[in-house]
This record gives sequence, structure tokens and C-alpha cells, in this order.
Amino acid sequence: MAMQFSTSARNAALDAIETAVGTAPTLELRSGAAPAACASADSGTVLATMTLPSDWMAAASAGAKALLGTWQDIAADAAGTVGHFRIKQGATCHVQGSVTATGGGGDMTIDNAVLAVGQTVSVTAFTLTAGGA
Repeated sequence: MAMQFSTSARNAALDAIETAVGTAPTLELRSGAAPAACASADSGTVLATMTLPSDWMAAASAGAKALLGTWQDIAADAAGTVGHFRIKQGATCHVQGSVTATGGGGDMTIDNAVLAVGQTVSVTAFTLTAGGA
């Protein structure tokens, strides 16, 4: 039998992620596949970087935690197809995953996954969901 957690325990774990990352995280949208783990070196090219709001995730509810505020870069750094993201505090990666255009099923979705230099890019959906329900 798999372990199970109460909704309050799952919510607390999710809220602890935001606390651990801190109030000044950056989001990097990068080309290619994500590295094997957050502790691994960066891979791909940084296509866009944005500073997230200081309160960047909504309070966890029902075992899930969604983005809060506007996540947008008004000028992409490089041209290419976004494949993965990394949320960092300084040089430390805390969260990473896949990126697709809205409706594409990635861990994070953005309005357009094929970027041109200087293009505005917006995150349209990002939710952390705790297991163990």
C-alpha cells in the first residue's frame, strides 16, 4: 500500500516549497530537455528570464498550489523553442520541469513556446500538486 497524507499535510508540504525557495526567485525558460535533477548543471540555452513576484504561489488548497500574480518577461533573451524551466534562488535550482504552449500538457504552460528575441512571453499555468492523496 502506498503512503497517504491528509490534505492539511499535503498543503503544508507545498507551502514549505515556496518558503524554501524564498521571496525573490527567478524563472528561466530554457531550450531542450531538463537536466536529470535540480542539482545537475544547467542545460540548454536561456531563452527568457523573469523575476517572479515576491509572493509567487497561492496558498495551497486541496493538495495543490497554483501560480500567483503575473509571470511575464517583456523581452525574450534569445530565439528558440522552450523545452524546460528552472525556478532558482540565486544560482540554486529548486524546481524544474517541462514547458509547452498552453494546452500542450507540460508541467508549466506558456502562451507561445517558440520565442523570438525581444518577444513578450507569459506563463499561462503552473501548479504544484502533492502526491499521497
